Amino acid sequence: MSRLSAFNSPLLLGFDHFERVLDRISKTSAEGYPPYNIEQTGESGLRITLAVAGFSMDNLSVALEDNQLVIRGCQNEDEAGRIFIHRGIAARQFQRAFVLAEGIEVGEAALDNGLLHIDLIRQLPEPRIRSIPIQGGARPNTQAQTITVAADADGSAHSRARTGQNREV
Repeated sequence: MSRLSAFNSPLLLGFDHFERVLDRISKTSAEGYPPYNIEQTGESGLRITLAVAGFSMDNLSVALEDNQLVIRGCQNEDEAGRIFIHRGIAARQFQRAFVLAEGIEVGEAALDNGLLHIDLIRQLPEPRIRSIPIQGGARPNTQAQTITVAADADGSAHSRARTGQNREV
């Protein structure tokens, strides 16, 4: 069974890695733990906030793996001698991953009142324009045009076009 791809246009060259990223995202679980917010903090700033109540800095790790921001939490459960009548506070391991686009840099991470804040900075690319020179191929029996610019003694410029035959040697 063939799958229809959004990136199969002949005008989209080199975008196959986006398709792999979309496949990876679609396969991630839709588990909602821990809950998180993503907010825009400025023109080029983003902040991810995860609710990690009960986790200390020693229990959390933030890593950049390829183009993924991976946040992991692991609590040491010390339940010796504890008897719960009701247990509503989650004390489980988690891993939450966010795929970052090119140009997104991870700033800093801070833990404050049970909330883990991770700041991201979007580097705005400068527009790049580059001219590609066109090379002429020497083919037999083709005419090439040469434009010669000459200056007279008074400094005025005159251009002359000359058409000739290119011959293989």
